[in-house]
Parts: sequence; structure tokens; C-alpha cells
Amino acid sequence: MDRATYDRMRVLQDEHWWFEGRRKILSGLIGALDLPKPAQILEVGCGPGGNLAMLQRFGEVTAVEPDEASRAYAAERTGVRVEGGLLPDGLPFEPASFDLVCAFDVIEHVDEDAASVAALGRLAKPGGYLATTVPGQPWMWSRHDELHHHKRRYRMGGYRALFQAAGLEIVKASYFNTLLFPPIAAIRALKMATGSSAADDDAMPPAPLNGLLAGLFGAELGWLKHGSLPIGVSIVVIGRRPA
Repeated sequence: MDRATYDRMRVLQDEHWWFEGRRKILSGLIGALDLPKPAQILEVGCGPGGNLAMLQRFGEVTAVEPDEASRAYAAERTGVRVEGGLLPDGLPFEPASFDLVCAFDVIEHVDEDAASVAALGRLAKPGGYLATTVPGQPWMWSRHDELHHHKRRYRMGGYRALFQAAGLEIVKASYFNTLLFPPIAAIRALKMATGSSAADDDAMPPAPLNGLLAGLFGAELGWLKHGSLPIGVSIVVIGRRPA
């Protein structure tokens, strides 16, 4: 991502409805995993560190972030050790080092997605987990994806296949951001139809609307704990390394 996008994430990551709702969903799904207490956790591509405090509730957290300024900001803000590193072959850890490896909206940024999923899976201990999210619906590609330096958006089948090729057992696979999918899809379709180049998807809404959107998005956790959602803006897949 470019410098402006990283800097905007610093401002938005604590309170913007998308970050808040996603943290609620991820916290609930991670809490349902069979992790030791405390767990050894790695987040790869932590950005300015918006997920680190949430992950610290489950154990001892280490992180990787290629952007130097974001790495320093995240470490100072959270006290987490944040290393430099790149996927797929530039991560500074031994295989089988972590109970949980996380990569939230990261895999869509890398050229070698299959190799990156395999590399992340190798960092999990036998019986450990790889938890990931990526943007879904390739037809929704927009200026937002370009500004965030995405390489692709995914269909569920293709993304699941990366985990299967890496030898990981899939324990959770679902679309999410489903309740808000209709208005988001309509806005994206309108922009494509009109040739709009605006990319204000991540602008901070007024506080009442922001709270409403965060509540709607986070409420999907209730469904995700018990099943999968058939469509949505994003995809979550959690794999387990065989014991």
C-alpha cells in the first residue's frame, strides 16, 4: 500500500465501522478455536496494529509488517514485538512456532498467494491454526482495490483451494459482511456504470451512522459461530495444520 493509505489506516482503525465490526467477528471466531492458554500468536501484515490488542486477549503476540513507519507505530502503541518481513519467503521465524497465525486482508496484496498461504501454514505448530480474511467477489473490483494495491479479489472455491493445496484442514470457511452486501454492491455497481473514479469507501461516516454500521456488521458473528454465510463482501477461512 502507498504511504497515504497506511496513514489513513492509523486514523480509521480504532473507530471506523469496518475495522470495529471485523474485530468483533474475528475475536469471536478465534475465541471458539481450541487454543492453549496463553497461545503463541503471530499476525503477518499487521499494518499500524489495529488488531494487536484484540489478539493479545488470547496470548502472547508477535507481528510482522513490511512498512517501516507502520511497524514502529504499532510496536510503540501496543508493546508488541513487530518484525520486518515479506511473504512468501522472507518471514523471520522457524517453522511450527505458533499456535495461531493470522493474516487479515493480506493475501490479496501478494503476487504468490499459494506460496504465501503455504508459508503461513508452515509457521503453525501441528494442531495450530491459520486464520485469514480476504476481499471477495471479483466483479466488485474498484478504485478502492487499486489504491490499496490489491492483486485480486477471491471466489470462495478458489480461496479454499489454496488451503487444501497447502495441506491444511479447513475448519471455517464463509463469506461475511453479508448484511451490508446489498448497499455496498449497489454503490460499486453504480460507480462502475457511471465510470466514477471516486474511492471514498473507507471515509468515516457520521458517528450515529458509523455506530449503526458497526453494529450490523458485528452482528454477523452470531450466524458465523453456528454456520456459514452464502455471500458477502469478504471471505474468512481458518485452516488447521494436521497434528
